[in-house]
Parts: sequence; C-alpha cells; structure tokens
Amino acid sequence: MKVDDGYEVVIGLEVHAQLLTKTKLFCGDTTLFGQEPNTQVSIVSLAHPGTLPKMNKEVIRLAVTLGLATHSEIVQRNYFARKNYFYPDLPKGYQISQHTTPICKGGFLEITVGTEKKSIKLNRIHMEEDAGKSIHDDNTPYTQLDFNRAGTPLLEIVTEPDLRSAEEAAAYVTTLRKLVRHLQVCDGNMEEGSLRCDVNISVRKKGDEKLGTKVEIKNLNSIRFIKKAVEYEKEQLIQKLKNGETILQQTKGWDETTSTTYIIRTKEDEDDYRYFPEPDLPPFNITAEEIETVRNAMPPLQSEIKEKLQTTYGLSTYDASLLAEDTELAGLFFGIAKETTNYKAAANWVIGPVKNHLTAQDESTDARTLNPSSIAQLISLTDEGLISYGIASQKIFPHLLSHPQTDIEEYIKSESLGLQSSDETDAHIDAALTKHAQKITEYRKGKKGLLSLFVGEVMKLSKGKANAEEVTKKISEKLNG
Repeated sequence: MKVDDGYEVVIGLEVHAQLLTKTKLFCGDTTLFGQEPNTQVSIVSLAHPGTLPKMNKEVIRLAVTLGLATHSEIVQRNYFARKNYFYPDLPKGYQISQHTTPICKGGFLEITVGTEKKSIKLNRIHMEEDAGKSIHDDNTPYTQLDFNRAGTPLLEIVTEPDLRSAEEAAAYVTTLRKLVRHLQVCDGNMEEGSLRCDVNISVRKKGDEKLGTKVEIKNLNSIRFIKKAVEYEKEQLIQKLKNGETILQQTKGWDETTSTTYIIRTKEDEDDYRYFPEPDLPPFNITAEEIETVRNAMPPLQSEIKEKLQTTYGLSTYDASLLAEDTELAGLFFGIAKETTNYKAAANWVIGPVKNHLTAQDESTDARTLNPSSIAQLISLTDEGLISYGIASQKIFPHLLSHPQTDIEEYIKSESLGLQSSDETDAHIDAALTKHAQKITEYRKGKKGLLSLFVGEVMKLSKGKANAEEVTKKISEKLNG
C-alpha cells in the first residue's frame, strides 16, 4: 500500500525573486553578484546611526509589471512595514517589508502538468529587502557575515494552498521562473539564489476541508530539490498521522546531501514578527496612469505571442500553443525565424530536439543558452539536401550543445556526416529488400505499413546518412513497379 493512500497533500509556495535593478531597494549600493564579501555596502545598508532609506522607484515598476502579468489587483495606496523578527544578517536587526498593503493582491498563474492545465491562485505579491548571507565555515568557530546581498530588492510571490503534488509545485516554479525572465523582472538564476522558494506543506485525510498543521521548508534553490523536499516531507507527515503523533508547526531546512529535511525552529506565527508601519518611509500612491504606462511597456503575453505565431509565421494552432506557453522557447523560435523562412522546420526543431534537451537537463540550462543561428544553419543544410534531419538532430545538435563555436560545415566534413550518394542509397535499398524478401509479398498483398520497415532498414544501414524522402520514393517505385 502506498504511504499516501487515503491522504491528501496541501501545498502553498512563497517564491522570493531578486529584481533586476542596478541598485538596492533603499540605497544606491550596487546589486552585482559574486563580488568580494562586504564590498557592495554603504553606511545605509550597514545601518549607521542617522542614515535613512530612500525608495527605488524601479522596484515599484517591476512589481506592477509582474502583478499585471499574473492578473493581480494593483494596490494603489501603499506603505512599508517593519518586520521585527531578529535578522542576524541584516545590520538593522529587522527587515523592511510590506504587510497589510501588498502592492499586488490576488491573481493567478496557469500551469500545465502532463496534459492537465490548472490555475493556481495567488494570495499576494509584496516588496521587501533581502537579507545578507551567513557563512558557516568548518575552518573557523565563528559565523561570518557577508552583507553584499543585504537590501537587495525582492518580490515575494505567495500562492494560496492550491497545489496538491510535488509535480504541481515544480511546474508552478518552472512557469513562474519563465515568466519573470520573460518580463525581465528577475534573471531566475536559482543556483545563485536570485530565485528561491519556501514550501508550506500539510497533509489531511482525503475529503477533509480543514487544513492540517503546516511545516515550512525554507530556501529551496532548485526545482529538483523542491520536488524531492515535498515528496520526503509528505511521507514524514503522513506516517506521523498514521502513528497517531502530533504534528508540530515547524520551520525546516533541506539537506541536499542526504535528501532529508531538518528542524530549524518550532512554532512561528505572524505575531512573532510584530509588524508596524515603517516610520522612516512615507506612504506612496500609484496612479491609474502610472499603471497603464507600465502595462503599455510590457512585452507581449502568451495570448499575443500565440496570435503572432499563427498570423505572421503561419504555424498551426497546436504548434503555436506549444511555443506560446513557454516564452523562452518562443523567443528562441523568433531568433531562428530571423534567419530562415522555413518556419515550420524552426517550430519542429524548438518543439522537438530543443525542448527534449531542456527537459532532460531539468533546470540546469534554458533556451537562452542556445544559438538560433546554428539551428537555422542546420535547417538550411537539411533543406539543401546536404545532411539528413536525423544526422542534424542526433549527431550535430548534441555536439553543438557542448561546443557552440563549432564550424558546422567543417564538422560535417571531418565526421563524414553528409548525405550519401544516390548509388550508395540504391545499394542499401537492395540490401534491405534482400534481407526482408519474405515481407515483399506481404506488402504487395496489401500490408502497406511494411514500407516503414524497409525504409527503417535502409536508414539503419546508411547510419542515418540517406535521404529518407528519397529512400521512401525509391522503395515505393521498386515494390509497386
């Protein structure tokens, strides 16, 4: 019996997205990543006495952009609040965030899991400053603090408890990451920590309406880890319920070396944060005109991309839908389409080999790392009959992924990947028909599906170097002649 038989997992996510601003939320310190510790700081971010924060207006624009893209209500009258939970890696000892007036309320994000689509409701999107980084080095008994990240602007995107599986949680973060990249709100780099996820998870008997006691898993920086953490904690919680144990409200971390969670603290409620309006920052208003200015400057959303793919490039509804629901793939298609007029082939490449590669690589790569010019060249060489699609997709494309600067035509020559001669093709056809001679009679009696057997044998003998269309035509002529 499965451990989750009779139980349902309920998941809500809090995603923290560092914004693509040049400076921090309340001062002019730069937000460059990977600099020497404590070099991207100033008297403001270090909270020297007498210093005051000053609002970065670009943060408001980016927040409104994401709010509009997720169908949220933009809250026009706003203010910041102090969150007085102790932060050892924020020099002030508290965080400036938003509480009762998040800049965006409600909204939703549509995800796809397999063939199923689901709308995940958002509770809020609010602005806050990031904390610094605590470094625990085995070589010293002390905790080291790097304040470079302290004060970096964040958007926290909080869902309702609408997710019901690890797959849905992973799909949501994947979709959100693609959206913030498309909008140029956040670079989505989870390995560098610019997109991080907290998972709130509880379990209950199937059919129950009341939510169970939640456990929060903090700072997951990989979609793979999100899936693993949900699966692990779900099993732990269900087992506790089966054993009659009391589930405590806890905050946990994720140990990626053991693929287990560990307790950070127990029982933490909103009251522990002691919010109150930030006295050093005045309230601010966002006008309807400012919201419309942001809306008009936004890149096209999925529905607009789909229409463009169909009307401008003549793609089918199916192909356009697949590309439009992934803005990174759509962007790659548009890049390829600048260098070829074979738009159907461009779509096939993106939906086929490219998407398969990205799926296999999980979150470690994305479509932006691929060179559209190289794919356009492979399409051209295939159309000219110099290489086969099989060779292009199965031999040359994988090589280009690890050697992007390769001269494609030189590589084809050096590896003898060009299409074989007509005489070589004829020889392979004769060999294939001789090998499957008993099938020829069956074909001529009406089993026309055997044609693919003969073609496949020729392609196998030619190691993919035969032109499949030419092979199909020649075999048909021989068998029907």
